[in-house]
Amino acid sequence: METFSLLVVIAAALFFTYTNGFHDSAHAIATSISTRALTPRIALALAAFMNLAGAFLGTGVARTVSEDLIEPPTGDEGMILLFAALLGAIAWNLVAWALALPSSSTHALFGGLAGAALAGTATVRWDGVLTKVVVPMVLAPVIGLVAGYLLMVAILWVFRRADPRRAQRHFRMAQTLSAAAMSLGHGLQDAQKTMGVVVLALVVADAQDDTGTIPLWVTVSCALALSLGTYAGGRRIMRTLGRRIIEPDPPRGFAAEATAASVLYAASYVCYAPLSTTHVITAATLGSGATRSVRVVRWGVARNIVAGWVVTVPAAAAVAAVGNVTLRFLFT
Repeated sequence: METFSLLVVIAAALFFTYTNGFHDSAHAIATSISTRALTPRIALALAAFMNLAGAFLGTGVARTVSEDLIEPPTGDEGMILLFAALLGAIAWNLVAWALALPSSSTHALFGGLAGAALAGTATVRWDGVLTKVVVPMVLAPVIGLVAGYLLMVAILWVFRRADPRRAQRHFRMAQTLSAAAMSLGHGLQDAQKTMGVVVLALVVADAQDDTGTIPLWVTVSCALALSLGTYAGGRRIMRTLGRRIIEPDPPRGFAAEATAASVLYAASYVCYAPLSTTHVITAATLGSGATRSVRVVRWGVARNIVAGWVVTVPAAAAVAAVGNVTLRFLFT
């Protein structure tokens, strides 16, 4: 029974990663497509490859997820808790995708873990939740917004005497690099989050001794699931991020992607914080767009996105809590 439960949880984790891929792929490449720097097919292929590569570049975020957030009970009760957490995250991802709302898969996962833990007997490590989830959740968008604005101001100053047509063409080429960097950061962050959940499941099922080691097969399977989901794409969300917030041009698209990628790398390697790629790229897009004019940014759409962010954690937590209680009633 325990082996079967472990397989079910791993399958759910990989499916969550797949939904994460098609849900979040749009965030990494939306501006490159909207500025016509890349065609949708090439952009998705690039994002899928870089997502795959990014998963192999670190383990710090995975260890944060497996060690610093919750301590589930062992045995079937722990497996039920993890499955319920993933169920809550998957449910919200699918709802957000159906509504074309660029919400955060990361915060859906954390909401699912917290809701399932509070509805069960798991210990929530509130110090880790505060320092590794809540504080970065607040700071990352602010940093992305300010840094995106400042980088775009610097670009406007450096290229103030350049021929506009030539500059646009060069930045359109540069967006290939910035989109690749953003997709690499997405793989570095988001594949590791699922890797941490799978490792946690292995420890709960007594199939692994500690949470500090990430088996190679876990890395490979999570990377492939994220990459396949990315290639499946998320064109409706691309439209929201790519054109409904602002009408971006290549320099502003480059500034947003370069800023977001830098924030993701810093979080992955400096403080091992699992960030929301959605929050970071959206904030950077708003920051770079605001240099044209504050009125150019469609703040009504931005407010709807923020509302989605606020709803994500409690919505995923509620589904996970109900799932945990129901599954424990049926199977324990």
